[in-house]
Amino acid sequence: MRRRGAVQRKVPCVFVTEVKEEPSAKRERQPFKVLATETISGKALEADIYNAIPTEKVDGTCCYVTTYKGQPYLWARLDRKPNKQAEKRFKRFLYSLEDCKEFVWNIEEDFKPVPDTWIPAKDIEFSNGNPLPDENGHMPGWVPVEKNSKQYCWHSSVINYEAEIALVLKHHADPGLLEISPVPLSEILEQTLELIGTNINANPYGLGSKKQPVHLLVPHGAFELKNPPALKQNDILSWFEGCNEGKVEGIVWHCHDGCLIKLHRHHLGLPWPLAETYLSSQPVVISFNRTKYDYDFEPKSLFHHFSNLDGQRFDRLKDIKFDV
Repeated sequence: MRRRGAVQRKVPCVFVTEVKEEPSAKRERQPFKVLATETISGKALEADIYNAIPTEKVDGTCCYVTTYKGQPYLWARLDRKPNKQAEKRFKRFLYSLEDCKEFVWNIEEDFKPVPDTWIPAKDIEFSNGNPLPDENGHMPGWVPVEKNSKQYCWHSSVINYEAEIALVLKHHADPGLLEISPVPLSEILEQTLELIGTNINANPYGLGSKKQPVHLLVPHGAFELKNPPALKQNDILSWFEGCNEGKVEGIVWHCHDGCLIKLHRHHLGLPWPLAETYLSSQPVVISFNRTKYDYDFEPKSLFHHFSNLDGQRFDRLKDIKFDV
C-alpha cells in the first residue's frame, strides 16, 4: 500500500454557492459562474467559522514537505485524473444524477498513470488498498521534486537538497515588513506551502522577469489578516473593494479543528488578478545568513542571488532585482 501525504481536499466556500450560467461565455472553457449567496454554509458553521483565523489566500501552486530517500523533500501537487473515456462516463453520470458517490470507478483502468513515486493525500478514502477519487473524479496527491527536474524546474529552484534549505517568504519580526530567507527543510516538515513567482499562475504578484525569474515558497496560513471583515457578504465585498489589505485573491479561514474554509474574489463576482496586490506592494528585507549557510551555491541559482542581497531592503516585494 502506498504511503499517504498531507491533507489536500477541496476547500469548501464559507457561503452556500449557486451556479449561474454565462450566456455570453459560450466559447469559454467554463460557461458558468459559481457565486456565493448570503448564507453561511453548514460546513463553515460546523467548523466554528466565527472563531477561526482568517488568512490571505495566496495565488500559487500547492506544495508539501515530507521525507523521501531519508531526508526532507519538496513534493509537487499532482492529481491523478480519469482518462478520456472514463471522464465522459463520469460527466454523463453527473448530468443525470446528483449523488456522484454512486458512480462506480474501475481504479485499474479508468485513470491515467502516475509516477511510481506518487503518493495520495492523507484524507482520501481507500477501498481494497486502492485510493478512491473525490467528488470531482480526481485523486489528490503528490510527487517528489528531484534536483534539476525539468518538469518541476520552478519548484526545484526554491530548494537546495545539499544544504537542506528552502527559500521562504514570511512576515519579518518588525510589523509591516516581509522577509525572504533560507529555512531548513526540517523546520517545515509535514507542512503545505504555496509556490509563487514569475512562472506560476501568470505571476499575479509581478515577481522577477523572463530573464531573471523569482520564485518563493509561502507557508499556508503565513499571512493572518490584521483587520478582517465581519462574516457578512456586504462587509467582505466592501473589504475586498475598499481597503489595501483587501487586494488579495481571497480569504482562507483556519479553523480550530484543522478544517479550512475559503472565499475567492470570484465567488463575489470580483476580478482577479489585480494591477496592484497587497502582497506585492509590501516592503521586504532579504535575510540570508551567509555565515550560517556558508555553501557554494551555483552562480545562476536563486540561493546565490539572494545570498548576495543579504541585508538589503526593497520598498515593494515586486521591486526585487538581482545585479547580474
